[in-house]
Amino acid sequence: MSVGFLAVLFALLVGRLGQVQLVEGPPAQGVSAGLTTRQVTEHATRGAILDRDGRALVANRYTTTVTVPRSVLLDAPGGGRSLVAAVATALGRPFDDLWGKTMLCGTAGAPPAPVCFNGSPYVPIPLATDVEPREALSLLERPEAFPGVGVTVDPSRDHPLADTVSAAHLVGYVARPTAAEVATAAGAMDAEDLVGRAGLEAEYDEVLRGTNGRTTVSIDPRGAVIGTVSSVPPTPGLDLLTHIDTRIQAAAERALARAVTRARADGHPADSGAAVVLDVTNGAVVAAASHPTYDPGIFVGGITAADLRRLTSEQAGAALRSRVVAETYPPASTFKVISVPAAVAAGASLKGRYECSPSYRIGDHVFNNYESRGYGPIDLHRALVVSCDTVFYRLAHEAWLDQGGISAPPGRADPFVAMARSFGLGRPTGVDLPGEVAGTIPDRQWKRDYWEATKEQTCRRARTGYPELRRTDRDRAAYLTLLAKENCASGYQYRAGDAVNLSIGQGDVAVTPLQMAVVFGAVANGGTIWQPQVAAGFRSSAGTVTQIPARSSSRVPVSRSVLAYVRRALAEVTRPGGSAGSAFAGFPQQDYPVAGKTGTGEVFGKEATAWFAGYGPTTRPRYAVVVVISQGDSGSRVAAPAVREIFDALRRER
Repeated sequence: MSVGFLAVLFALLVGRLGQVQLVEGPPAQGVSAGLTTRQVTEHATRGAILDRDGRALVANRYTTTVTVPRSVLLDAPGGGRSLVAAVATALGRPFDDLWGKTMLCGTAGAPPAPVCFNGSPYVPIPLATDVEPREALSLLERPEAFPGVGVTVDPSRDHPLADTVSAAHLVGYVARPTAAEVATAAGAMDAEDLVGRAGLEAEYDEVLRGTNGRTTVSIDPRGAVIGTVSSVPPTPGLDLLTHIDTRIQAAAERALARAVTRARADGHPADSGAAVVLDVTNGAVVAAASHPTYDPGIFVGGITAADLRRLTSEQAGAALRSRVVAETYPPASTFKVISVPAAVAAGASLKGRYECSPSYRIGDHVFNNYESRGYGPIDLHRALVVSCDTVFYRLAHEAWLDQGGISAPPGRADPFVAMARSFGLGRPTGVDLPGEVAGTIPDRQWKRDYWEATKEQTCRRARTGYPELRRTDRDRAAYLTLLAKENCASGYQYRAGDAVNLSIGQGDVAVTPLQMAVVFGAVANGGTIWQPQVAAGFRSSAGTVTQIPARSSSRVPVSRSVLAYVRRALAEVTRPGGSAGSAFAGFPQQDYPVAGKTGTGEVFGKEATAWFAGYGPTTRPRYAVVVVISQGDSGSRVAAPAVREIFDALRRER
């Protein structure tokens, strides 16, 4: 939209001030009798969201919106349907799309938000957004055909790099405020403002939004503007500076998409996934991608009901949910970087040798090694490299017995649980993104609390079974019924099986991909737990920059020698003979050595979750990279190649 054309449109709008969003008030002091005052809101320019090099991930563009006062619709025959139909025809838009926007959210027949009108019933309804200025002018020039119809020109969000990078779950999106939000804001917000609803747009909404301006003008009885009574200019929002590297973000998105495609080509559902790149020296989030994703631009100017259903539907993948911070997965063998120092804390020796048998029996239960392989007596270094489950089963079982076994009090700490929590698992990382979940590190108290919360349903299933499954899968129904009976009777107990499953990142253990990036970052940097941070600072319209300092939350209670031991083992995983050796074949390890750990998490009723978590370069660790694919099968075949792609991009950045 040209500046000249905008000026013409603004001039016409001022001439038809009664059709712009105005608030009528009593005559101001000094205003002659017969005159009234009206207040015009001048919306503050929302701050941009910039990558680490100053490129705009989110900026502003001006859009033209056609509005109609609700009172005009209420007074018109048929509730204004013919007027809305005329506007729809003039603009070449579907009538249903415009008509849905006239309905107040929560009223009978209204489509769901944000399609319905969620603003105050006393302000004009934004009937059509992103209208061509010439089309808008044609409506204003024919007031007899479009009575009460007005036009506003407002900034809306633009995503200049959308063709190369999405970053949807990082930047988020904006929408109009609800009537309740406008009322609560007590004049600081109106129905035409943009409010952050997800990602950085939501986390830093107040900073980005700025403060609206207000101009009070005097109006004569004919409705003409005859002067300005007072004026308070708007204060623009601050630009948000971030740690996001657009090139690495694009590489992470491509690698994640290819990993999903690769898994599906092999016949696996690969229904969701995430990729994270974290700077291990300060916790900066360099990149974060989530699958499935969405185009944040779809919210610019309002979203249709069909698009909203598609983005929120579980069947369609719930694309709005960030798998980076708002979804948990069993970490599987990536958890073993915690189990080694936990075993040492419980009394195991780094010089000791432990039997890597194909299986490990506890009572009537047999816990198998992955693919039932055995390696004989090996040390913990080798147990990490070959990912021997039974070594960790044995060590966790012994620690469980030492703590009192089944009869230990609920508050007694398990060394594997304590170590996991010291690495930040079981609680939010504190990242500056909304919707983060804590995950689960189960212990004796958690088991009891969970049993109390679910025993009514569990015991009902113990009595009734699963008749809805029995018709299609009798074996699964029988297994679930047996499980329900066992848990109804003694599900509050922290059993040996709980302890050994935790040691390999299974059972009830649940983590976010970002949490595992923090864990591997701590292993890489010598034990510091950094609070992940996407934002780097703020920049005012005058160019003043305020930095956000990096924040370390704690140090893990692990000696440097034990962490070095773990790092040496992880370095072998990506070499020939390691579980990720084939994925990193041909990677220039001599120039940019990378270490990591594969994981293949078992989920009841689903296919395995594929993990790879690593860091590099090992000579001077800088980045932790994590990729997880739900129902993607093998970590070495699906996730590890994606991490390699991301490290390829990182090494080229040097």
